[in-house]
Amino acid sequence: MVATRKGLFELARQNGSWIIGRHSFAGDPVVMVLFDRRDDTLYAALNLGHFGVKLHRRDKGVDAWTEIAVPAYPPQPENRKDDVAWKLLMIWSLAAGGTGEPGVLWAGTLPGGLFRSRDRGDSWELVSSLWEVPERREWVGGGNEAPGIHSICVDPRDSRRVLVGISCGGAWVTRDGGASWSLSAAGMRANYMPPERADDQNIQDPHSIAQCAAAPDVLWCQHHNGIWRSTDAGKFWQQIGIEKKGPPSDFGFAVAVHPHDPDTAWFVPAAADQKRIPVDAALSVTRTRDGGKSFDVLRAGLPQKHCYDLIYRHSLAVADNGQTLMMGSTTGGLWASENGGEAWQEISTTLPPIYAVRFF
Repeated sequence: MVATRKGLFELARQNGSWIIGRHSFAGDPVVMVLFDRRDDTLYAALNLGHFGVKLHRRDKGVDAWTEIAVPAYPPQPENRKDDVAWKLLMIWSLAAGGTGEPGVLWAGTLPGGLFRSRDRGDSWELVSSLWEVPERREWVGGGNEAPGIHSICVDPRDSRRVLVGISCGGAWVTRDGGASWSLSAAGMRANYMPPERADDQNIQDPHSIAQCAAAPDVLWCQHHNGIWRSTDAGKFWQQIGIEKKGPPSDFGFAVAVHPHDPDTAWFVPAAADQKRIPVDAALSVTRTRDGGKSFDVLRAGLPQKHCYDLIYRHSLAVADNGQTLMMGSTTGGLWASENGGEAWQEISTTLPPIYAVRFF
């Protein structure tokens, strides 16, 4: 699934090539998609501007999409002087609950609220325990005006344990199904802050956080100021230095983690941080297979001249086999790899700007 500014495209592998097939929501911005493998249901979140945020569901074996409820904030108390309005601006992330809780979905939004559905999206409730933490008053937007929850990691061993990444609000974790939350960004460092506050967990800007499905204690983070890795479920994050290790930059937005090998992860480096284009206008993907001790710079099949494609945080994905990857850009470029990123096949350079890529 390729979610773009002008609709959702579905691709299929046929005779050694990727074929663009079904096109849904033509002309409408689809900002996030989810495949719920528990019941093979697809979800698509749209952001229609003046007409608001919409959410659609497509059940297994059904061709048509059904519009369902969207998260809604409660009325803002008159005595609350928050920096952001209590109003849904965008669904920025979607995640399925654990295997033992059918129907449970999580949605991360702008302006920083986390919502949960217990009925496959027919209704939603704000997770008030996170929304009401006093530290939320310090959250700010990164690239957006409002803070937002872009990463939701549900522990496959215990669905009560959920870690979320917030730009800019650090990482937070619940171990009791959302009843309480604690900061989980120790070790991250924000060089954009005054030195005395650079280590403050609550003002970190993790661009994206990904969890290894087979080893859930291992998390990788593409941060505004580099790459971090945790091997203890987010209790502490260690920065991965890139000096003499190969990557042209440790700035970027996307990270994908091998589903079976916690030491293997992929990133898409960019020129930091106002430029936000590939280093030297040459697109590359960097891969580590030893936990960050070294990196491969993968360029085969990717444009190496006059390339200004930026890969958003949700636009790099790895399939369950750990070898097939898909990557889409802000300028409509789409590439696939069948061998762990060693070589890439150009699928299209004329799609609308791509917001998210997901396998299903």
